[in-house]
Amino acid sequence: MPANLFLKLFPAPSLLFVCSATVFGQSTATQTLPIPRPSAALSELSTSIEDLANAASPAVVRISVRVRAPLDKDSTDKTGFVTNEEVTGSGVILDSDGYIITNSHVVKGAHRIDISVMTRNAADHYEDHAHYEAKILGVDRESDLALLKVDARNLPTLAFFDSDKLKQGQVVVALGSPLGLENSLTVGYVSAPMRHLSADRPMFYVQTDAAINPGNSGGPLLDITGHIVGINTLIFTQSGGSEGIGFAIPSNVVEKVYQQLRADGRVRRGVIGVVPEDITPVLASALGVTHHSGVILSDVTPGSSAAAADLQQGDVVRAADGKPVRDSLQLSAAIFKHSIGDLITLDIERNKEPKQIKVAVMEGPRTPASLTEIANGDDNLVRQLGILAMTLDEKVTGILPNLRRLSGVVVAAIPAEFAGANPGLLTGDVIYELNGTHLTSLDDLQKALSAKKTHDPIALLVERQGQLIYVTLELE
Repeated sequence: MPANLFLKLFPAPSLLFVCSATVFGQSTATQTLPIPRPSAALSELSTSIEDLANAASPAVVRISVRVRAPLDKDSTDKTGFVTNEEVTGSGVILDSDGYIITNSHVVKGAHRIDISVMTRNAADHYEDHAHYEAKILGVDRESDLALLKVDARNLPTLAFFDSDKLKQGQVVVALGSPLGLENSLTVGYVSAPMRHLSADRPMFYVQTDAAINPGNSGGPLLDITGHIVGINTLIFTQSGGSEGIGFAIPSNVVEKVYQQLRADGRVRRGVIGVVPEDITPVLASALGVTHHSGVILSDVTPGSSAAAADLQQGDVVRAADGKPVRDSLQLSAAIFKHSIGDLITLDIERNKEPKQIKVAVMEGPRTPASLTEIANGDDNLVRQLGILAMTLDEKVTGILPNLRRLSGVVVAAIPAEFAGANPGLLTGDVIYELNGTHLTSLDDLQKALSAKKTHDPIALLVERQGQLIYVTLELE
């Protein structure tokens, strides 16, 4: 085996280097080179990471998800046929009674979720595993988080760190199951404590160079005390593997989403009713604004909490909650971090005079896409129609107001793996009748469909965007 290949496959031990040479078929004497003793600081760092891994690893779980996937995406004659696949991810236990946070994309389309938890043996070592089946309590696709629950007690847990206090260069540790390799640890730094990835979304991330790979998703990013600073969620890569540009959902966002999912099963997003725009040099010059950074309010929505707090069009926002606001994304992110009913403190400038205004964060308008967060499981699957559906109730009427009738079945989502069976229903459609028979619940729809035979004609009376239409099909 060539020497260079050997070194790639079997790296030399770090504590001892051995040098030898061969001259004309004769081996010279082997010389052992002295290795300097590591500094006290380096030894302490190594010991600290060992202790952290030993303490934190038991609270990090491996998640195996069985999902349904199209049998052959490229074959039209197999449209609607599905097969089971298994994907893996990670999660972290937040409550000893079995509440686990992970990424929503880890459990998307889940048919069955298996949680592998490290357990103590008689010698008090974590060397075995217990397996639990999990159910999904709630999903928030905006932050890419999901809350799972297993039937267990006295599980090890991890606590949150205040991610607003993160600093660039801070040492962090990622734990999880990359590529299915359970209980893997990588070490890196905070590359940026707050990174926006899209100009269209207020969501922001902790950027790190700690190696994150497929399977790390949903696992924690920890500080050196073992507290959660983020939940690992995605990477930028050209190779498909880690290239040192990974992103974690900040712990302050995770904690608020966790609390809302646990209490309500969904997350209510907040708004204040303003339209912020970045101050460009041209805009600043035209309006006589002295600073070329910050945010100007181009509009304040009538009747909004911002209007009630006396924010005005033309106000310049300099800071939110005491932190400088340099662009509109930072203001959006500051609002995004708040829960409904919170007060956000804005430092503004009006007519070149400084003012401080407190504004209540109110619930924003909801769209049919929000239905997916409520209906997410086999109980909501109507396979004959290729939809996830739910009974029309008060949760739905808050999202779809002014419906024509008070009872029916709402189309919450169109799963890709069953899209071939969908006769043309859309998310947000409300099914009122099947072949002239009124439907009052999802159970009514399921029973009516199960009573039909292959090739039976079906006519669904559906409300779509305020109009009643018929959607027809023959059962297959």
